[in-house]
Amino acid sequence: MNAIALPLPRPAETGALRGLRCVVARDLRLALRRPADTLSVLFFLVIVVSLFPLGIGPEPELLRRMAPGVVWVAALLASMLSLARMFADDLQDGTLESLLLSATPLPLLVLGKALAHWLASGLPLALVSPLLAMQFGLAPDAMGLLAVSLLLGTPVLSLVGAIGAALTVGVRGAGVLLSLLVLPLVVPVLIFGAGAVDAGSAGTSVAAHFSLLAALLVLALAGAPPAAAAALRIAFE
Repeated sequence: MNAIALPLPRPAETGALRGLRCVVARDLRLALRRPADTLSVLFFLVIVVSLFPLGIGPEPELLRRMAPGVVWVAALLASMLSLARMFADDLQDGTLESLLLSATPLPLLVLGKALAHWLASGLPLALVSPLLAMQFGLAPDAMGLLAVSLLLGTPVLSLVGAIGAALTVGVRGAGVLLSLLVLPLVVPVLIFGAGAVDAGSAGTSVAAHFSLLAALLVLALAGAPPAAAAALRIAFE
């Protein structure tokens, strides 16, 4: 007699990861349906970075020294444009309440939303940055370091921004309040990211700066999703 194969119980991680994938896929689909949001972030970055060479003048050495800080500040401000909508749209259409009642742990869902935000805004900023840095006369090696530093640093912006977006969800004028909450917290990312490019341009080791950026990313991955989840629960109490 043939044995009947019984379905094996699925581990809890399978359902949690499925919820994470669903949140990321949903937010990315929404971003694709609203390409103006991503284009506005990139357009803001291009405009801000391009204005500095016009205002400072054609001094190659000064432009090269300023390039890392200018691009990093512009990328930081550009990423803030879409942070306020991370949870606001979900609050309006009722999706946020479904996320709070989901069987998937809320911090994991917050992580998925932060990942989708980075893929839709932070990743394009990092990929475009070497092209913008050409206006400042950066060497190819320095442009590569700039892109790598942004790839390490922009996820921290999305994760820390998720905390600010959760604290200000449903608040009138959330954009300004969100900037006041998030900008002071991401100053170390700006310092180490721009410092890595400066160190590489000076011929010194960049390992310390990248190690600190990686450490900040690990801390943000561990602490930001639970903090944002707690803020969302408080907002609905």
